[in-house]
Amino acid sequence: MSNEIITVASDKMSKTIASLQRDLGALRAGRANPQALERITVDYYGTPTPITQVGTVSSPEPRLLVISLWDTSMLKAVEKAIQASDLGINPSNDGKFIRLMFPALTEERRKELVKVVRKKGEEAKVAIRNIRKSVNDQIKKAKKDGEITEDDQKQLEDKAQKETDRFIKDIDRIIIDKEKEILSV
Repeated sequence: MSNEIITVASDKMSKTIASLQRDLGALRAGRANPQALERITVDYYGTPTPITQVGTVSSPEPRLLVISLWDTSMLKAVEKAIQASDLGINPSNDGKFIRLMFPALTEERRKELVKVVRKKGEEAKVAIRNIRKSVNDQIKKAKKDGEITEDDQKQLEDKAQKETDRFIKDIDRIIIDKEKEILSV
């Protein structure tokens, strides 16, 4: 039971890191990134479907995305979904492809994005700490119920803290890397 709690917590913490990386991947840092389209859904025969699943997204130039749809009757719907999204980009449609030209980021916009990155990082750290708190509560309950000894309790709490520290360091590294990416012109 003892190491099982830590393993489950470590798994949850890994998922938190993966979620943070997905969120940060969707932030555009001056380059066109197909991940920016993953959150945008289009009505595909009655089912909300991510744009990345109704066609091929390529990036022939650093600031250009080209969407080649498998079903060209979806062009208008995809175009409307992009316009309605928070991307802030106006798509151009030539009848076969949809082109998205990403403007160069201004210094002001870069600073705003850095704030967003830090906020998402802080949210991930809070999630990691909440997982640790939950684990510590489980450990205390196990001690109270007589399932583990006081030494086991101390050892498990130390392991939980070490895992927490490791994941917090990972988050810090991810945030620093993303900030560098955003601030590099």
